[in-house]
Amino acid sequence: MGQPARPVHHYRIGEAAAMLGVSADTMRRWVDAGRLAAERDEHGHRIIAGERLAAFARELAKPGAAEAEGRTSSARNRFPGIVTHVVLGDVAAQVEVQAGPFRVVSLISRDSAEELGLVPGARATAVIKSTNVMIEGG
Repeated sequence: MGQPARPVHHYRIGEAAAMLGVSADTMRRWVDAGRLAAERDEHGHRIIAGERLAAFARELAKPGAAEAEGRTSSARNRFPGIVTHVVLGDVAAQVEVQAGPFRVVSLISRDSAEELGLVPGARATAVIKSTNVMIEGG
C-alpha cells in the first residue's frame, strides 16, 4: 500500500492575493515580473500552483520582507492564508500557515490535519482565541 495521492491545489490571482494580504494588481505584477510562476487554466485565467504559492509566501515571511514590500500589518482573530508546512506525528500535527505577512504555527491532532486536507499549498484559516490557535480548512 502506497501513500495516498496528495491533492493538487491551484489558485486564481485574486485568491492568491487575498491569502497573502495584497491586492490582485500586486499579485499580477509579481507574476509579470517573474517573481512567481503562473499558468493558464482552460478558460485562460492565470492560476498559481499551491506549492509554488506556499514557497513564495515563505519568502515573503522572512525577516524584513514585509518592510521591503512597503506593507503594514494588522491583527485580527481570523487569518485566512495558505498552508506552507506540515509535520505529521503519530498523534499530533504541526501546521504552519502564512496569512498575509503573518506566519502562524499551530499544533492540532493528526486526524484533524488529515480530515482538513492540510498540505502545503492548501487554503486554511488560523482562528485565534485567547491563547488557542485552531486551523480551519479551505
